[in-house]
Amino acid sequence: MNQTVEAAGEGKRRPAGPRILYRQARARDAADQAEVFHHAVMQGAMTHYTPAQREAWDTALPRDASAWAARQTLYTTLVASCDGRCVGFLELDLERGRIVTLYVWPSLARRGIGSTLLIHAERLLTEHGHARASIEASLTLTEGLIRRGWRDLGEEWVERGGERLCRHRLEKRLGAVET
Repeated sequence: MNQTVEAAGEGKRRPAGPRILYRQARARDAADQAEVFHHAVMQGAMTHYTPAQREAWDTALPRDASAWAARQTLYTTLVASCDGRCVGFLELDLERGRIVTLYVWPSLARRGIGSTLLIHAERLLTEHGHARASIEASLTLTEGLIRRGWRDLGEEWVERGGERLCRHRLEKRLGAVET
């Protein structure tokens, strides 16, 4: 997964991070999406949610490729791909100007993959005439989104499998910055 690139001006080679490509999802990405979702919830969210909450969240969506392929017909799905495998994805409701989901493989978190998916989503929303984007973000995502210019509209609680999970409603103005 690692590549080597020449360090600028040094003539030395150093290891680089994985080469990530961003594109629209394909049906063959669905099985990887299921795995990314599962691991992002069960491992990536462990500092913000209890084991019971994560288990309920994880079982809210099937760990089955056909279910995720069906979701691709409902939402515009963008993927981050490494070596031909989906390692992160974002589902977008273009009609409502809403980001539905954003998940990244836990060992690749905080490397800019989610941020880059968001940049592409914001561009698509702008191209479709939206002045604002919205998301209901997990506690795992909220702080990072606020740092990226999203405005916190408050917390809300959702029920998944008998467990209550806290999340935040956020909104971002697209295009020119508000004054």
